[in-house]
Amino acid sequence: MILDLIKLARPKQWVKNFFVFAPLLFSKHVFDANYAIASLSAFVVFCLSSSTVYIINDIMDVESDRSHPKKKFRPIASGEISIKQALIFLTVLIGIIILMFFFQKPIFVFVIILYFLSNYIYSVKIKSIVLLDVFFISFGFMLRVLGGAAAISVAVSSWMILTTIFISLFLAISKRRGELSQVVNHENIEKQRKVLREYSVEFADQLNTIAAAGTIISYALYTVSERTVTTFGTDKLIYTTPFVIYGIFRYMYLMHKKNLGESPTTIVTKDIPIMINVIIYFVACILIIYKPVIPVISNLAKLIFTEF
Repeated sequence: MILDLIKLARPKQWVKNFFVFAPLLFSKHVFDANYAIASLSAFVVFCLSSSTVYIINDIMDVESDRSHPKKKFRPIASGEISIKQALIFLTVLIGIIILMFFFQKPIFVFVIILYFLSNYIYSVKIKSIVLLDVFFISFGFMLRVLGGAAAISVAVSSWMILTTIFISLFLAISKRRGELSQVVNHENIEKQRKVLREYSVEFADQLNTIAAAGTIISYALYTVSERTVTTFGTDKLIYTTPFVIYGIFRYMYLMHKKNLGESPTTIVTKDIPIMINVIIYFVACILIIYKPVIPVISNLAKLIFTEF
């Protein structure tokens, strides 16, 4: 029962909520305990909030999930969890989120409420409208970045927002393409996801090319923008762009050659080259943005190891 509830919450999908930490990384406060704790708290709230959204969607889409080759194994669709049990679990999660609101900034609470509203609108109507469905998914990622910024009271660069929009559109469109490529019986396509009838693999590929280019260009322009150079005191952040390009290219390779686009989370968490690329990118950003802090950390580490 407990394992089924955990499965229902879809913790594997929480990787999407790491977008919350983007403002922390680029605000030069990663090594500030107060900022780090605030960002971690925001991450937890988003994880719980996204789990409640998944539960609501699973309840609403139970019939269509039973027609899907993979989604039919979800706890509610498979009958492992009853709708009544799911509703009780949902109530508990919402209660925890409301309690955590008392420790959050009002602006962050507003972002979470907006996140819930946008997902409700998406589930009820937008998910069946071509193009708007992927834009609403993209909006959810943008809210994660804005929420992360609100949690620590820092401003977000316009270029960062644009980069988030493009990369989330890329991921959403890739998911639609992956779903299309997995369809065996096109007669049942509406039972699996109605909006898929409005897409085609060729159309999704064209959209993805635009989204991929937009991601790379927006990020590159962010790294060399006047505000970024002034804030970080260096123009070296441009050297992290190749990691972004490689990540996009590797993702497209897995989507086209390995047919893995249906689950972005699986690609990010199981593909070793992408994982290594993300780690190197993060380390490169730390070294470039926090260069003055590195010697302090090094000396502190030496002091600790000397003591022991």
